[in-house]
Amino acid sequence: MGTTFSGSLDGRGLRFAIVVSRYNETITRRLLEAARETLHENGVSEEGIDVAWVPGAFEIPLVAKQLAVTGRYDAIICLGCVIKGETAHFEHVSREAAHGIARVSYETGVPTIFQVLTAFDLTQAMARTQGALNRGREAALAAIEMARLMERLRRNRES
Repeated sequence: MGTTFSGSLDGRGLRFAIVVSRYNETITRRLLEAARETLHENGVSEEGIDVAWVPGAFEIPLVAKQLAVTGRYDAIICLGCVIKGETAHFEHVSREAAHGIARVSYETGVPTIFQVLTAFDLTQAMARTQGALNRGREAALAAIEMARLMERLRRNRES
């Protein structure tokens, strides 16, 4: 039988950068608070969390890439919120944010977690920042798990 690889939710000793959009800050601040709280609950120290604020979701990938290439972080968490308006702007911003964030992971090998909410209205966005359904929490858990999985894969490659 072959090897099964998986990560864990032990965040002790890990470092994370969180890139968060200021646009729709009522929503993104709630995502950030939940992400930080979840990282702490899973053993990440306050010194292990750096936060970079950007103007909007479109700017997230550039800053995420700059943080990833430093080699200082085990994972990058990207938080934003795009709410549909009356024009196609919503589609362009959310698509490019998603593509850009994915490219950061592919190009750097640093897990880069996409949690840019795309909602049709404020009510939908708010619902995704409540309690156990808070997507900031989900992003933090995914970041820890991916950081540990990548660590395990690197060790396997070196042995």
